[in-house]
Amino acid sequence: MRPAVMTAFAVVLAVIGPGRGWAQSVSPGQAALRRALTSPAVLAAIETVNTSEARAVETLIALGSIVSPSGQEHDRARWVAERMRSIGLQQVMLDSTPNAVGVIPGRSGKEIVFVSTLDDLLPVAEFQRQAGRPPRREGDRVLGPGTNTSLTTAAMLTAAEALVKSGVQPEHDLVFAAVAQEETGLVGMKALYRQRKDRAIGFVDILGDGHGITYGAITIHWWKVVARGPAGHSLGGGLPNVNQGIGRAVDRILALPQPERYRDRRTVINVAQLRSGEVYNHKPAEGWFSLDIRSLDAGVVEEIERDVRAMLDRVTEETTITFELEPFQLTPGGQIPGALDSLLAQAAIAVSRHLGYEPTLSNAGSANLNVALGAGSLAIGLSGSRGGARGQADEWADVPGLMNTARHVLLLAASVAGTR
Repeated sequence: MRPAVMTAFAVVLAVIGPGRGWAQSVSPGQAALRRALTSPAVLAAIETVNTSEARAVETLIALGSIVSPSGQEHDRARWVAERMRSIGLQQVMLDSTPNAVGVIPGRSGKEIVFVSTLDDLLPVAEFQRQAGRPPRREGDRVLGPGTNTSLTTAAMLTAAEALVKSGVQPEHDLVFAAVAQEETGLVGMKALYRQRKDRAIGFVDILGDGHGITYGAITIHWWKVVARGPAGHSLGGGLPNVNQGIGRAVDRILALPQPERYRDRRTVINVAQLRSGEVYNHKPAEGWFSLDIRSLDAGVVEEIERDVRAMLDRVTEETTITFELEPFQLTPGGQIPGALDSLLAQAAIAVSRHLGYEPTLSNAGSANLNVALGAGSLAIGLSGSRGGARGQADEWADVPGLMNTARHVLLLAASVAGTR
């Protein structure tokens, strides 16, 4: 039986199993989900989600219609804040980031924070303008630029509305936050973390329906390495030449030993872009190349960066070309001891199984959850396919994925926050 059409009885039966009682040994996550599913309010919330597909799609279309490139999310954030107020969330706040945050208050003084992303990739804005019409539903898809990332916020709002309507009373506050500038430095999540970290017992980064669950984060540092030297016409010829410095530096950086030495920590060094000069008959005064360094061990990233700086100094001594490391995006990573065994992670796994799939597990996340994990706070990510052609003119979102993401958020919230 598909979760979308489960009755309240069928939901409980799916978790307990036919012919089984409560005495069977279960994980803490399974036990928390089972307790949640004895709550009439939680069962009512599930039924509300099961009958709210049209409204969820309407929400997704409205969000996807609002142009929201990273750094310009204000209109979409205002829309989300207004929807939060209209569905009955409390303490609704719209800050300057802009983040939109609403709360279902609990009793403990602690909170579980659910996070979705407001912003789109930069090209999406132009595709939205070129489309000349809002997204539209065709079968099990919502078609149109702006829909793929917005699925997560639409699902979060759908779950939050169902919880409010059903009268769920959580032990811990349930915080729902749509955060800005994920694509340009995790700015919104950093602001949210500063505001909530002292009360939060966990953060949930909503990236999909829970086909994947992430409980750790990889450190990713992106640098723009700028090289400078004397310019001149080709007839002036000779050295020094910015491109000689760039070539020598790139060759030596890509030969560093850490990726092989720390292969078990998923260590990577990559140079993807090189830029200098615009005409054949001139020596450029400036050029640059990209540098992507990542590892599960933040200490390894620091080791590589020390080696890169020392290597660039040596190339400067050899060629007189100078280098400057400009940070482009520095994404923190972190591994929390025991994170996979935490109630938050185990409950997420139990919910995924309840929804009918065995989740893949990863400790190498790269999204909003990195901020919390990098600072030593428990966080997980729920991933899964949201649709296809993300960031393209023919972008689309998956309606069953939208609804299962809402179900996962609802059941995880009820399991971990405690209900009555």
